[in-house]
Amino acid sequence: MNSPTFDIGLNLSSDRFRNDLHDVLERAFDAGVAGMLLTGSNAADSRAARALCDHHPERLWSTSGCHPHDAARCDDAAFAAITKLAADPQVRAIGECGLDFNRDFSPRDDQEAVFRRHLGLARDTGKPLFLHERDAAERFLAIVDEEDGPFHGVVHCFTGDEATMHAYLERGYHIGITGWICDERRGTHLRSLVRDIPADRLLIETDAPYLTPRTLRPKPKGGRNEPAFLPHIAAAIAECRGESLEELASATTANARRLFGVE
Repeated sequence: MNSPTFDIGLNLSSDRFRNDLHDVLERAFDAGVAGMLLTGSNAADSRAARALCDHHPERLWSTSGCHPHDAARCDDAAFAAITKLAADPQVRAIGECGLDFNRDFSPRDDQEAVFRRHLGLARDTGKPLFLHERDAAERFLAIVDEEDGPFHGVVHCFTGDEATMHAYLERGYHIGITGWICDERRGTHLRSLVRDIPADRLLIETDAPYLTPRTLRPKPKGGRNEPAFLPHIAAAIAECRGESLEELASATTANARRLFGVE
C-alpha cells in the first residue's frame, strides 16, 4: 500500500486531461493520492475545477481565483464570479493569485490590483490563499504587508531563493514544492532549501499537466504530468530532507488537510 499523499496544486481542468480524466484519477488513487486541490486560474477555469469535484467530492476540492497571467482580463464581472464561487463549501482556497514579473503576460499594475482584490476576498471569507509569485518577491511581500491581514495559505510551486523562502515562512505561509526539485537545470538549489522548511509548513504538488519531473522513468507519453506522479516528487523531497517517504507523506498530507479544512 502506498503512503497516502495530497496534491495541493494541479490543473485538472486542462484540455490535456479531457480525453482520459477517469483514467488519470484512477491512476492517482491507485498511487495513493488521497486528496487533490484543483487550481482555478480564472473565473471560467475556477468554475470548471469546482464542477470536477463532483466526481469525487470526498477526495477533490478546488480554488477560486485569477492567475496573474490573466489579470488584465479579470474585470468586475469576472471577479464577481470568483467571489460567488468562493462561497461554495467545496472551494477551499482563494487563488491562484499573486504576481508574475517573469513573463508579464498582464501589465504589472493590473496584476497588483487584482492581487489586492484576492487578498480582500481571503480576508472576508477567512479562507487560505493559494499564491503564485515569480520574480516578484519584493513587490509581492510589500503588498501583503500593506494589506490588512492576517492572511494564511501556501506559496505554491516555490522556486525562489533562501531569503525569499524565509520571508514567507516568517509571515506564516506554507511552502509548496513541485517536481521542479527534480530538474537538474533549474531546481538544484531547492534540494538544500527544502531541508529548512518546517515539517508542519511543507506541502507537495504536481502542478499537472505541467512540470513533469525530469527524473521520472519511463518518461510519460507526450511529457504530460499527472497526479499519479506525486509519490515520485515526494520521494525526491524526502531524500533531500533525510526523511522516509512515509514520514514525508504523512506530514504533508496532514498539513494539507489542516490548511484547507478537509480533515
